[in-house]
Amino acid sequence: MASDTQPTTNGSNFFSSGLRQKVDQLMNILWAGGVNNPMDSIEQCSYLLFLRLLTEKDEALAALDKKYKRIFSGQWSRYAWGNFVTLAGDELFDAVRRAIESLHELPGLTDTGKLLFSRATLKIYDRPTLRAVVQGIQELDLAANDGQDFKGDMYEYLLSKLSASGTNGQFRSPRHIIAMIVALVNPQPGQRICDPACGTAGFLIAAFVHILMQHTKPADQRRGNIDGSLLKPAQWKFLEEQAFTGFDNDANMVKIAILNLYLHQLERAKIEHFNTLTTGFGGGYPGQRFDVILANPPFAGKVQDESILADLNYKLDTRATELLFLKWIIDHLTPGGRAGVIVPNGVLFGSNKAATKLREMLLTECDLQAVISLPSGVFRPYAGVSTAALIFEKSARPVGRGEGVATNSVWFYDLTADGFSLDDKRTPIEANDIPDVLSKWPGRVEGPNSYRVPIEKIKANDWSLAAGRYKAVITEAANHDAPADILRDVLEVETEIVRRSNALLAKINSKK
Repeated sequence: MASDTQPTTNGSNFFSSGLRQKVDQLMNILWAGGVNNPMDSIEQCSYLLFLRLLTEKDEALAALDKKYKRIFSGQWSRYAWGNFVTLAGDELFDAVRRAIESLHELPGLTDTGKLLFSRATLKIYDRPTLRAVVQGIQELDLAANDGQDFKGDMYEYLLSKLSASGTNGQFRSPRHIIAMIVALVNPQPGQRICDPACGTAGFLIAAFVHILMQHTKPADQRRGNIDGSLLKPAQWKFLEEQAFTGFDNDANMVKIAILNLYLHQLERAKIEHFNTLTTGFGGGYPGQRFDVILANPPFAGKVQDESILADLNYKLDTRATELLFLKWIIDHLTPGGRAGVIVPNGVLFGSNKAATKLREMLLTECDLQAVISLPSGVFRPYAGVSTAALIFEKSARPVGRGEGVATNSVWFYDLTADGFSLDDKRTPIEANDIPDVLSKWPGRVEGPNSYRVPIEKIKANDWSLAAGRYKAVITEAANHDAPADILRDVLEVETEIVRRSNALLAKINSKK
């Protein structure tokens, strides 16, 4: 799910770099050339951009190491990016189409790279438009400037163009909401991090940036250079090769996620075209588990009964995607693992058996630490559904039915403003509760928007997590006058009314 929020990492330098204008020009060229669906435009730009970057990396490695075996060699040399820049017309169209449709067989390409070009096809049929797009991508200045690498910000800005469609649920979660949830969960180096409905990989990238920020020198942070220089080599290797896993059942989203991660130094992240609710993995259910799970899974969908994994739906008996995803996340956390998940408010207080059972699990098999109510307009213009972010930790020990609970109390926060207007335009505004959330979080501080509720009270209310049920009603004592004083004032007013009425009546009679 998504927003048109702008890149947050040193954004002013990104915009002053001129890349924003170049991206806008590319999208306008594609629109005028008949590629009217933003998803198709981004997909086509992704193929061409990846091809350019892969060629440049191949050339750089060959220059550094004479023993390096080049990817674009032999029969594959014709698919190197430089071959297309000088072509035009049918010759360009045929060459680019052959490259895009053949690159999934390219030797030396990573598994994620092969997945990116799986069933790929060229959709820019107008020859002058294709030449203009190739030339536009060639002109993008993707080299690092003053230590800043803007490729990731450039692609994030390109993805913001999805806000023009938002069809089929294909739009991104607001980046500032993602960043807040990641900060609350606080992923660390050496942890395996998963998003089972990853979309454009926003949560995974935010987790990576969070870890880098924690391990960057303060002086570099102040300059906006988030380089993770304090990370040890083994930690870097783990981050690049093992830390991040994402699944999505939309092939287009998977391809976009792959390039987004590639442009953020995570070309070896594991991204799969995979339906987590219907397909098991890792040797039976639940299979592989993760230290951190971050997700904004789809809402309001229904899965066919016969497709749902039996172990996933055990004792739930539901087809609702938001409930099944939440159960999947609980099952796939390691003991002591942490999660940050966006759910529709119906999960918090729904009276059906599955919703009630899941809330009980969150409070007994997990330590549900926070329920952050989000503004109802946070996903506009796509949806006005009310949502909340759940922050919880899987119990480090099995908790059987009837035994002690894992949660002692739940911290509720009513986030009423997120720094953007809550209408369809979502323009920046001054009101923003997110800094207050983050400042109160370590101590679970109570205030006008936050309060803690003991587990006993929640259990007594059928495990309901409806915030309004527990929020204290604040009454202010009014400073009224004493009743005798009020009565005396009323009598004085009445006496004055009678006096003036009699005077007016006497004046009328005197004129007769």
